Amino acid sequence: MSDRPIRHLNQVELARRWSLSHRTLERWRWEGNGPRYLKVGGRVLYRLTDIEAYEAAQFREPAGAGPAFPTAPAAPRWVRP
Repeated sequence: MSDRPIRHLNQVELARRWSLSHRTLERWRWEGNGPRYLKVGGRVLYRLTDIEAYEAAQFREPAGAGPAFPTAPAAPRWVRP
């Protein structure tokens, strides 16, 4: 096991983190969307690691975008006269 404690967020805390309604999270669960969750008794909990994994999976590149991090220009080639 890890020495780091597992952090959980409830529905209201996650809704606040993402600036959306807690009802949206309820709908996502009903539709089978959104991050993984735990149901403990009557409580719904989201593990922070699952939240971060879901967030990482949501990254999108704009259409026609080049590389996310441009590469440095090539070193100049010296031409002898």
